[in-house]
Amino acid sequence: MTTNRRRFMQSATAIGVAAAVGVRGAPAIAQARSKVKVGYLHTLAVDGQIWTGIDRGNFAKHNVELDLVQFTTGLELFQAMIGGSIEMLVTGAVISNFPARGQGKMFLVNDVEFATAQLWVHSDQIKSFADLKGKKISTTTGTTAHVFLDTALRANHIDPKDVEIVNQRMSEAVTSFISGAVPAVALWVPFNIPVKEKVKDAKMLADASAYYPQAAIVGGWATREDFYDKNKATCANIIRAWAEANDHMIANAEAALDALQKNHYKEVPLSDLKEQYKAQKMFASKDWTKLYADGTVTKWLQQVTDFFVRFGGIQNPVPASKYFDPKLYLETIRA
Repeated sequence: MTTNRRRFMQSATAIGVAAAVGVRGAPAIAQARSKVKVGYLHTLAVDGQIWTGIDRGNFAKHNVELDLVQFTTGLELFQAMIGGSIEMLVTGAVISNFPARGQGKMFLVNDVEFATAQLWVHSDQIKSFADLKGKKISTTTGTTAHVFLDTALRANHIDPKDVEIVNQRMSEAVTSFISGAVPAVALWVPFNIPVKEKVKDAKMLADASAYYPQAAIVGGWATREDFYDKNKATCANIIRAWAEANDHMIANAEAALDALQKNHYKEVPLSDLKEQYKAQKMFASKDWTKLYADGTVTKWLQQVTDFFVRFGGIQNPVPASKYFDPKLYLETIRA
């Protein structure tokens, strides 16, 4: 056997072994780097692990290159993925919407949006939830903020039909509140920053933490079902890289936030970024395995899907137990 033929046979054998091993343990040397076009929202609860993982080389280590495209809302993200302009996305509560319509497969949770959604009011007009009846509340419908608002109103014995929800892009909703055009706004951080800075009588009436864990809102990663079926190894490598970045953020929060602020959030003061960090609830990758395995994540997702079924009139919705696949994470991250 010639030297070149021997090398070819050795390479072919290595590739065959990698294919046989599959997502659990394919040697890095046998895997080509995968480039994935990923849409995301520029808010810490969504892109914190992404930027940390890129800056620390976690994704490169696991042979993944993320081609990132920034969007404003999760609705736009799913529309782009359905249309084919991106292959994967990372978002908040909308992760429980489109997959329930049969449009997307969820495979990875980022965090719980513990207090990222908030309800702000002009305190000279609104003193309590009871004062909201008949009033206008600006928000972006179908998003994390809207899901939270619906929960908060019902928890305080107010039928959402008894308020006037004004649907605007979040930047416009906040502008409406600051200008005094509406007495209340349901938003997500960091949109609370201009509210606090520009409205002297602004008061936060509630945030999503008041309804945790009964009405937990989770965000995460989804992709097209055909992409997921054909690219399990790539999705598993994304999980590995994400887990390393996630665990670094939790173990080294001060350093991680400092790096994120300097490299990706220059317009946000470090103190505000720390506030955003506290507003999300993160779990170490090993701890997530328990929440995946015992059905907690599926339950949280289904709760939000139930909202979208009511609000969006989804016919024959796909349950979270079908659109969310915990198996790949559990196979990839051993408890």
